[in-house]
Amino acid sequence: MSENNKALVCRLLEECVNQGNFSSVDQHVGADYVYREPTVGERRGRSAFRELIAMYRNAIPDVKITVEQQVAEGDHVLTRWVATGTHRGELFGAAGTGKSLRVEGMLLSRVVNGKLVENVEIYDTLGMLQQLGIVTAALAKAA
Repeated sequence: MSENNKALVCRLLEECVNQGNFSSVDQHVGADYVYREPTVGERRGRSAFRELIAMYRNAIPDVKITVEQQVAEGDHVLTRWVATGTHRGELFGAAGTGKSLRVEGMLLSRVVNGKLVENVEIYDTLGMLQQLGIVTAALAKAA
């Protein structure tokens, strides 16, 4: 079971995030899906799953998530990942900068009956914004 759950999380990251292919979402993501992450808060449903990934793909069209490590127990999978890409479009109110980025994070997923039903994600948001020069610009305006 745990190996199947790890494979499902990897498949969704590869297909949806890396390739922008959402064709398997209805099959592999539960209708009651919940996403929690401090930057965007809580989002619910398959549409939220698609919208969040589309937001990041629009901002970073060449985004590539690489799974560095996974640990699974019961219905939970913890995935440590690294994302790379180029900031080309609007992200958190900031226009594309053309800057490359590398961000590390962790995703705690819950899989029930072969469907992803929950993700809780933490990633280095501050580091990402610093790489893009967004934090620096915001701090300069506040001064």
